Amino acid sequence: MLTRRTFLKSSALAAPLILTPSMLGAIRRAAPNDRIGLAVIGCGKRAFEMLGSFMDAPEIQVVGVCDVDTTRREHARKLVNDKYGNQDCVSTNFYYDLLIKKNVDAVAICTPDHWHINQVVEAAVMGKDIYCEKPLTLNLRECQLMIEAVRKGGVVFQTGSQQRTEFHGKFRQACEYVRSGRIGQVLTVHIGVGTSSKPCDLPEETMEPGLDWDRWLGPAPKRPYNSILSPRGIHSHYPQWRQYTEYSGGGMTDMGAHNFDIAQWGLDMDESGPVEVLPPQDEKAEYGATLVYANGVRVIHGGPDGITFTGTKGQIHVFRDRLASIPESILKEPLKDGDTKLPESPSHIRNWLDCIKNTENPICNVEVGCRSIACAHLCNLAYWHRRPLKWDPAKWEFPGDAEANKWLDYERRKGYELPPA
Repeated sequence: MLTRRTFLKSSALAAPLILTPSMLGAIRRAAPNDRIGLAVIGCGKRAFEMLGSFMDAPEIQVVGVCDVDTTRREHARKLVNDKYGNQDCVSTNFYYDLLIKKNVDAVAICTPDHWHINQVVEAAVMGKDIYCEKPLTLNLRECQLMIEAVRKGGVVFQTGSQQRTEFHGKFRQACEYVRSGRIGQVLTVHIGVGTSSKPCDLPEETMEPGLDWDRWLGPAPKRPYNSILSPRGIHSHYPQWRQYTEYSGGGMTDMGAHNFDIAQWGLDMDESGPVEVLPPQDEKAEYGATLVYANGVRVIHGGPDGITFTGTKGQIHVFRDRLASIPESILKEPLKDGDTKLPESPSHIRNWLDCIKNTENPICNVEVGCRSIACAHLCNLAYWHRRPLKWDPAKWEFPGDAEANKWLDYERRKGYELPPA
């Protein structure tokens, strides 16, 4: 089937071609008003936060919503229809119903972490551009599979790690100064985020009608319903499924997806990662796991909220509400010609949309997102198993360690296996 992406790739090999509005509309599979047809998968708090931005973007038309909870799903559908003044938005409890629609060009995936890999792989196979919320994956094997699927599908992929593009450029500036040598040789990076998740031990609760609980669980083990995992109706908080290993990696992966991402950016490691992970010496400690890089830099879990880069000439600390250095003079001296300048964008969603237009790689593309969350996964494994681990970031494996390589993935529930890429 001829898609916008395959058309553009094939035409690039031929003579220069001027795309008329009618041609571009056909390539986009007849999206309304020649806009990008977007489907939103998962209609929880984060999706509702983003929905307004998507609907306000002139090049987007939201054409479908999906959620396993009827109330949330129909609320999202009403918001979309009210915005556009029609009743055209498709509503379903199964995301694949949206992926097969010709007017869906792109998807925004806002489901719990344990569902991301299935939805990303199937969207990539169908040639849909993808915005996927962080944390991108539930484990290390899924990182490798996700990168491969997105590359094979040739889709434009953005990870929802918006610290690179927003917050008034604080994180970008910190990384520019670090990579320009303003703190000298980097020695350590401290990551201030929460702790690891634990196995789910919640008691059974009576489930109200309107929720497809089996589909919410998906590939995760079968267990009774509890409202902490999937609160009913429209809620204004982030549900605490993220605290349980069957669905997420705890605070380590939740904010870790943001803060390890900035560490990777500042260390210029977007295409690689650490080569070793060490547990804390205290076997009961919840902080202190250390990632060791080939150049000797150590990234340590613990410290004040945010990211603290320490080098031979000083220190830079950054978080969403602050950017500071020791000595203060480091940040007071402007960057010069020849210093590192990192990409800018007015917003994370805008960066994704611009890259869809130009068939380019967004600031937080799939490898960036997977490499960053891999750091958090490695720290979790250090706490869960309490032993040092060697890591090969190129092969995505623990070299010569058969026991550790069993921890790369988990056994998925029948009927929810990984789709072929």
